Amino acid sequence: MKRLLLGLLFLLTACATAQPSVMPMTSASLPDLGPAPELTNDIWLNVDAPLRLADLRGKVVALEMWTFDCINCKNVMPSLKAWHNEYASQGLVIIGNHFPEFSFEEDLTNLKAAVTEYGIEYAVAQDNDGATWRAYDNQYWPALYLIDKDGHIRYIHVGEGRYNETEAVIQTLLAQAYP
Repeated sequence: MKRLLLGLLFLLTACATAQPSVMPMTSASLPDLGPAPELTNDIWLNVDAPLRLADLRGKVVALEMWTFDCINCKNVMPSLKAWHNEYASQGLVIIGNHFPEFSFEEDLTNLKAAVTEYGIEYAVAQDNDGATWRAYDNQYWPALYLIDKDGHIRYIHVGEGRYNETEAVIQTLLAQAYP
């Protein structure tokens, strides 16, 4: 009996400490969370005309819900800017959907100043009425939605962190074939 218990203890310990096998990520291994709601924002910075997801088919879209005075949003910016610099030429479109938390963040002049101060070069949409925020049923700053080339949400991350994982998903979605 003692031998059996020791054997079971050994198996439990071995299972608990074993490294899981790492499977390569493919777009098929990512969940399909359904079609991404269309963007309806009218005021855009860093682009010539409003962006619409329907016009971005064939590209991967990273939609970041943010507000310029949020410290967590500020901490995510370096990764967003790096991904923009690294992957825009490969078909990644980053959109910062700015939904204000405080009244001073609603002012377009303040938003423009923040975008300049932070050195943001990717598209920024002002979402003062929260239409895009609500369309995504979003509740937190920052929140990142990765949308595949077919317009489907394939990854959501709320808050800071998981930068390597997120970048791996971006790479996977960029490698996805588009009909």
